[in-house]
Amino acid sequence: MAKEKFEKTNVMRVLDQKKVEYKHYTYADTDAISGVEVAEVLGQNPDQVFKTLVTVGRTKEHYVFMIPVAEELDLKKAASAAGEKSIEMIKSKELLPLTGYIHGGCSPIGMKKQFKTFVHRTALDFDTIIFSAGKIGYQVELKPQDLESVVRCTFSDLITE
Repeated sequence: MAKEKFEKTNVMRVLDQKKVEYKHYTYADTDAISGVEVAEVLGQNPDQVFKTLVTVGRTKEHYVFMIPVAEELDLKKAASAAGEKSIEMIKSKELLPLTGYIHGGCSPIGMKKQFKTFVHRTALDFDTIIFSAGKIGYQVELKPQDLESVVRCTFSDLITE
């Protein structure tokens, strides 16, 4: 029986090193681009699949926010959670040099530098959440509490109502 060829991402190596239990998925053979399409391809609830957004505050500090793929980050709520007067998304070209990840493959785990990370509170409604494994076409699923142990995140209300 042929073994499925599967490439481990840096995120998976970090989780292995920290002995965190996770599942991994790949959707590399599809045309799925948006988070909602990825959730659909994986047969998952889009409320349980999270995207990772990187922002910069007025103080020039960077912050990471994770929200369900079908939702929009409320910049006022994000600023409030981070203790900033205002927050804005970083430019796409800044993502790779800042985090080591490209747009569509950004994960809160394994960034070049650990930034303050905030996760939308609905993550706690699920036993597990799914998010990018650090490479387009790859996702990991783990308990929100395990994510918290790896990246020290805060759960807050972050989305537009």
